[in-house]
This record gives sequence, C-alpha cells and structure tokens, in this order.
Amino acid sequence: MGDLFAPQHLLLIMLILLLLFGGKKIPELMRGLGKGIREFKDAKDNVRKEFEDHLRDEPTAKATPQAPKSIDSPSN
Repeated sequence: MGDLFAPQHLLLIMLILLLLFGGKKIPELMRGLGKGIREFKDAKDNVRKEFEDHLRDEPTAKATPQAPKSIDSPSN
C-alpha cells in the first residue's frame, strides 16, 4: 500500500471530481471553499484579538484599588 497522496491518486481524484461536477462547477466550488476558509480565519483572528484585549485590560482593572466606603455612624 503506497502513499495516499501519490501523484497517481491525486490525478484520479481530480478526474473523478471533473466527471462528477463538470468543468464549470469546480471553480464555483473552489471559490466557495476559499471564501469559507477566509471567513473562518477572520473569525479566528477576531476571537484571538478579543481574548488578548480582555487579558490586557483585566490586570488594569484589578490594579486600580478603590477606596473602601466609609460607613457614617449616626450621631447621637
């Protein structure tokens, strides 16, 4: 049993795709696949950026101490 991605196997897969989808449909499929991958990468980058921003902002919020509230005792 040889390598799964040998040139003969890739050629056979491409031929089967051509027969199944036709010459006009393959570019549309690849375009849709590329768009999906691009959207996934953008979403991943946005999540990473939000996470890093949150981590960067969190220590600042904890570092600013707040003065304790004074409780005024009722004067008699």
